[in-house]
Amino acid sequence: MLNFKWRHFQKDIILMSVRWYVAYSLSYRDIEEMMAERNIHVDHSTLNRWVIIYSEQLEAEFRKKSKRQISSSWRMDETYIKIKGQWHYLYRAVDKEVNTIDFMLNKNSDKNPAFSFFCKSIGSNGLPDKINIDKSGSNFSALEIINHFLCLINVWGFQFFQLQKG
Repeated sequence: MLNFKWRHFQKDIILMSVRWYVAYSLSYRDIEEMMAERNIHVDHSTLNRWVIIYSEQLEAEFRKKSKRQISSSWRMDETYIKIKGQWHYLYRAVDKEVNTIDFMLNKNSDKNPAFSFFCKSIGSNGLPDKINIDKSGSNFSALEIINHFLCLINVWGFQFFQLQKG
């Protein structure tokens, strides 16, 4: 829950300023100038504090309220793409209806980035029943680590992934 107690400005002004900064490529001084045109005098350092305080809280609220339903069967793959002349690995997970569950860019393709990707995806979307992966050894070993971890804490009733290479 967002708390605006003891703020010198109204909730609408704070939220509008934070939204402008997050949604558009504006600087704090640009927003300060835009607010001055509306006869609201706020310093750019105050805007900075608002963004630091409220942007993370707003994202958490948004994710809670606008989370879409995903299927319990995931397909995960990795590919490499060139970004500004350097090769990066794109990890991607989709559900049965080919809705993107999560993605991550990394410079390496080994067990650690794959494990980080799975932890990130599971943390934001929950445990799937099944994950289909390509023939990548790093994905397989990362899922084995997660399965071993879940096996250790199975006392709480976690489900296991069904590993299917294909």
